[in-house]
Amino acid sequence: MSEWTFIALLLVTAFIFPAIPIVAGTLLGPRKPNEMKNSTYECGVETVGDTWVQFKVQYYIFALVFLVFDIELIFLYPWAVAYNQLPLFGIVAGVVFIITLAEALVYAWRKGALEWL
Repeated sequence: MSEWTFIALLLVTAFIFPAIPIVAGTLLGPRKPNEMKNSTYECGVETVGDTWVQFKVQYYIFALVFLVFDIELIFLYPWAVAYNQLPLFGIVAGVVFIITLAEALVYAWRKGALEWL
């Protein structure tokens, strides 16, 4: 089999997996639809009054900074595992990556993005 066969199988799988629940929901959906069955399901207590609440942007920035550093830490794990087998270029690239992370952390700290209140 050629390389293109695997790509074709991946594309077919990528279209089939989302199509299965859509088709199943259409075929096996409610037989006697009414307003309650067709409404969007929300768990929790029914809201009363104005439900729009303004959140501070600082919470989102804090979450994004955490997410960025968390994902970059995952990128460091394979580098740390294979540290003994890396050539000099790999070690230098890892050190540059860590220095860039440290600079970003200092920048975020100075801008006050890590302040919760």
